[in-house]
Amino acid sequence: MTSKPDRSRPGILAGVALAAMVACMTHSALAQEVNKRVADANALATTDTTSRPAPQSTRRSVARAEKGPYYVDFRARTAASWGHAFVWYGKTSEKAVEVAGLTPAGDTLAYVLGHLTFVPAETGASYGDLDPEYLTASYRVYLNEADAKRVFAYIKKLQANSPVWNAETMNCTGFIGDIAEFMGLEVPNRWQRPENFVNRLKEMNGGRRMVRLSAD
Repeated sequence: MTSKPDRSRPGILAGVALAAMVACMTHSALAQEVNKRVADANALATTDTTSRPAPQSTRRSVARAEKGPYYVDFRARTAASWGHAFVWYGKTSEKAVEVAGLTPAGDTLAYVLGHLTFVPAETGASYGDLDPEYLTASYRVYLNEADAKRVFAYIKKLQANSPVWNAETMNCTGFIGDIAEFMGLEVPNRWQRPENFVNRLKEMNGGRRMVRLSAD
């Protein structure tokens, strides 16, 4: 349910605007900075598959039998006010990583207005999504090729059909929650801090690492 602003206390809105100045930097002016960080993020995307040396034959069997060749990583990062939730997804054997999340498009005003009404949204990488120092939570699960094709197609469809953002109803945790639900995972209450949402998602699913979709 969308909250209504208290018009008798204009200081509240001013406080929100101040917090939002550095919170959800998803503006076109920052696009070049985001692109600069892609190379570093690509190297990080395969950390799970390279962090512990092992005999070659063992590493291959683990990747195929336990982790699968594809992944979806549910992630949360810091922001000045609330934080942001999003996903990384791709193939474990490749450095390339794709990012999907729901954020307000435009300048700081769009973020502030998004607490009162619906505003245009962006669904790609936002400022900070590619920086490990901002990461507060992560839950990575693995998929076989057939399931990955279905999940990745769903993510693309969700991006194409998410034109608006609202802090109360159409937000970042709801966006990644839809992805988790499509994958058959247990999904927590979506109206909570992104870090808490991701940690609770992992907890509710017992930290399982491999996801298999139903045949339907």
